[in-house]
This record gives sequence, structure tokens and C-alpha cells, in this order.
Amino acid sequence: MNLTIDDIKQDIESTVRWALQEDIGSDLVSGDITAQLIPESKLAHARIICRDEAIIAGQAWVNEVFAQLDPTVEISWFVEEGSLVKPNQTLFELKGSARSLLTGERTALNFLQTLSATATKCHFYAQKVAHTQVKLLDTRKTLPGLRTAQKYSVTQGGCHNHRIGLYDAFLIKENHINACGSISEAIVQAHRIAPGKPVEVEVESFEELDQALSAKADIIMLDNFGPNDLVKAVAIAQGSAKLEASGGITDETLVAIAETGVDYISIGALTKDVKAVDLSMRML
Repeated sequence: MNLTIDDIKQDIESTVRWALQEDIGSDLVSGDITAQLIPESKLAHARIICRDEAIIAGQAWVNEVFAQLDPTVEISWFVEEGSLVKPNQTLFELKGSARSLLTGERTALNFLQTLSATATKCHFYAQKVAHTQVKLLDTRKTLPGLRTAQKYSVTQGGCHNHRIGLYDAFLIKENHINACGSISEAIVQAHRIAPGKPVEVEVESFEELDQALSAKADIIMLDNFGPNDLVKAVAIAQGSAKLEASGGITDETLVAIAETGVDYISIGALTKDVKAVDLSMRML
């Protein structure tokens, strides 16, 4: 399931509240002691500019920052969520209390630069395999506290969500298999524990692939299989289970792996190896 804003409205509210308290403290009105230097009645007009080419994600978080901090602040967006912007393009403008604009600036831009970075990384990878049918999946290698935010941003860049956490799908790995006794027993127990939940199992050999197919796993993760072995695995499975390539995926190997015919490729770099987009706020 790909996350949407509607799925995570409560998460956005709580994450923003936590981020504001982290920066300002418990008193959102007077916690920013530097902003107290500015007369309370002073109004300001600010413009936020993106210095990089990027896919923009995180507008809801920016809006929520100022909704919690000062609902009288006016926000005018000039770009759409998920759109590609060019260097030095204006993203949005703010009008309102100078204190509020300066107090909320860093928290708002922290969200926007990080989530846009995630979306931009995903767009880069998605474009490389656009000529295939493969779906690129994220992982649980996300920034603590920003799991749903980053996974939402993945979808804005054209990639897809794997399981959200440990609760919504099974992913049976080597240690689980060893503890259960076998691949088949682990899959049987999974169906017994949570009927209807997707069951995925990681395999490291063709022998384990055969076992997972026999036990009717929904998805089989092919761990560190090379392109030739992935082609062979696709031929063996013949569509009886979805196949996911994982492990050691790089810019150089991605296209060759996508062209093997696997259904999914999971890539931790989509969320853990991102470089913040360069944003700046200028008072007008």
C-alpha cells in the first residue's frame, strides 16, 4: 500500500508538534528568545527558494508548522506537490508576524529539504527503470520519527512503499527461518498467526527458492542474486509468486536487474542515503 496524506494526517500533526518543541521548547509563543528582539507587531513577507533541481515533497508538513505556530500566517505555494523544480525557483511565500516566520523557518525547511531529498532520490532511480515493469520499493531504513513522512515522499518520487513496519506484513529472514525450523514451517505459522497478511520470505539459493514456492509464499526476496540468476529465478517461479530483488543494488546494477523480469527491487538508499535539498528563505 502506498501512503497518502490522508493516511498520515495524525502522524503529520504529532511529528510537527514534536519538531517544534525540539526547536522552541514547550512555549511556542516565547520560546524563541532571539525572535523576542523583534517588535511583536512587526509584519513580514518572506520568499522560499530552492537552489537545486528537485522533486518537491512535504508541503503538508510546512503548512502544519505554521498552523500550529501561528494560524494567522498566510502561505502561498507556487509549485505542486511532487513537481520537478529548477534551481532558484520560488516554492512559496509567507506573510505574517515577523516573529512567527523566523521562528518556524528552520523546522519547516527541515521537513521540506529532507522529504524533497527523498522524493528526488526516488525520481532519479524511477527514471532509470521507467522502460521496465518493475516497481522500486523502499525499506525500513528510514530516519527515526520520519518513517511515514519519508515513505510518503517515496511515492512522490515515483517509487513504492514496501511494508510500513513490522506489523502490516511478514518478512521472514534467515534468523526467523532458523528459529522456526524451516521455510515451510515459518510460512505455515505466518498464515496461522495473521491470516490475510502478505507473507514474504528471503531466500539465498535456488534450493530455498523451491522451498518458498512449495510453501506458497506471496513474495520471495532473492537476496544478492546476480542478473543471470534472477532471470533463472523468474523462469522457475513462472508467476506463482512475486519476486523481489534485494541486496547490493547500485546505480550501475539497477537497470540490468530491472530488465531480468523481477516484479520488485527493494533499495535502502531511497530513504537512508539522501542529501538534503538546498533551500533558503529571503525576507522581502
